[in-house]
Amino acid sequence: MLSAEEFRKYAHQMVDWIADYYQDIEKYPVKSQVAPGEIKAQLPDYAPQKGEDMQDIFADFQKIIMPGMTHWQSPNFYAYFPANASFPSMLGEMLTSALGAQCMIWETSPAAAELEEQVMQWLRDMLGLPSSFSGVIQDTASTATLCALISAREKATNFSVNKIGLSQQRKMRVYCSTETHSSVEKAVKIMGLGKENLVKISVDEQQAIQLSVLENAISADIDAGYLPICVVAALGTTGTLGLDPLNELAELCKARNIWLHVDAAYAGSAFILKEYQHYLKGVEGVDSFVFNPHKWLMTHFDCSAYFVKDVDTLINSFAILPEYLKTATRGKVNDYRDWGVPLGRRFRALKLWFVIRSFGKEGLQKQIRHHIELAHKLAHLIREDDAFVLQIERMNLLAFYCQFSENQEVNNQKNQELMQKLNASGKLYLTHTKLKGQFLIRMVIGQTQVQEHHVVESWRLIKQTAEDLKVGYGA
Repeated sequence: MLSAEEFRKYAHQMVDWIADYYQDIEKYPVKSQVAPGEIKAQLPDYAPQKGEDMQDIFADFQKIIMPGMTHWQSPNFYAYFPANASFPSMLGEMLTSALGAQCMIWETSPAAAELEEQVMQWLRDMLGLPSSFSGVIQDTASTATLCALISAREKATNFSVNKIGLSQQRKMRVYCSTETHSSVEKAVKIMGLGKENLVKISVDEQQAIQLSVLENAISADIDAGYLPICVVAALGTTGTLGLDPLNELAELCKARNIWLHVDAAYAGSAFILKEYQHYLKGVEGVDSFVFNPHKWLMTHFDCSAYFVKDVDTLINSFAILPEYLKTATRGKVNDYRDWGVPLGRRFRALKLWFVIRSFGKEGLQKQIRHHIELAHKLAHLIREDDAFVLQIERMNLLAFYCQFSENQEVNNQKNQELMQKLNASGKLYLTHTKLKGQFLIRMVIGQTQVQEHHVVESWRLIKQTAEDLKVGYGA
């Protein structure tokens, strides 16, 4: 076991390494270049019998682990979605780790519970959500969506599923668009409804759910004896950042007495900007709402902000009170273990508090606007180039392809090869989506350290690699 002095020595050494890592992060291949099994082959088959020196452990971290890491904090990381961290968040995480608190109920750490309550109010107000919403930090949006669907199920059945199970219930239905995140399907499976009872509704040209199709599906299900319990609206689909019409969905769900849950996991952070809050029109008719500060609000994973209008339904869906968890303060405070799936809870509010206080609302707004402006500038460059077609420009997400061939299948194959060559270079990391069968390269500009010169250089590399491929194909 390390002594306090040994801990001090190695902690200083590692903090110095972390600072150097962020200064030099552009020198690392953005996407790990190792082959499957390469890291495991360097690890012993059995755990050590005796403790090893920390200096040796840290050396192996640098030698074995680092080559197998994809560097999400690199300014040249444009894949998937933002996962932007920041130094204030990191400092908060360090203190959370040092305290080592299990923050399941108020009495196990009053500061953790009350800080979480307050920072969630800050976030709610920053986004322009109604004051009727109460917030809780979940680990991920997947967990938050599961909480929403279970709450919807229990409210629709007067909490009878929790009591007697599903066997005596009408078959229930959940609805979302075909572009909504896969976590909805996972939640439906976990809660026992079966994925066949998740009705996926087609989208329009803007990748938003088609209201008329949804309304017809709900009516048909009611006529067939099903019980519609929830509609999941996407404010920013993962593939294309499609935005569902919230106001119209709220009116439909109110008329049908159906729970409306909003998944704004990635794009929700942009709603701290006034110019994007019009997408929240009708939010007062929403039952629950989730977005991830750990995606685009400078806060380390994991930190998912879940807001709910009817706190009693949430608590009654999850609360269990064994004797050993009874306290004298119950009912006077928020015991957040009753607000979700896990009993155990990390002190996630601390890093969020550090971030909001360090950046301030204006600093966070400035950072997100900067990313969106960089995306707009790159969109202009893509449109100017006759070899490329820009299909999607939304917030900080662009999706485009190079016109190698008039044959879509051939073009898809070559664009996939283009993306793979770029990723293999280690100089940037991109992922893809498909729209109407067309392979699109997705580029999400959202990392904390990204600047215009990173984007311009990445675009130069994309163009050059595409040109090299054309030459190789004899184009």
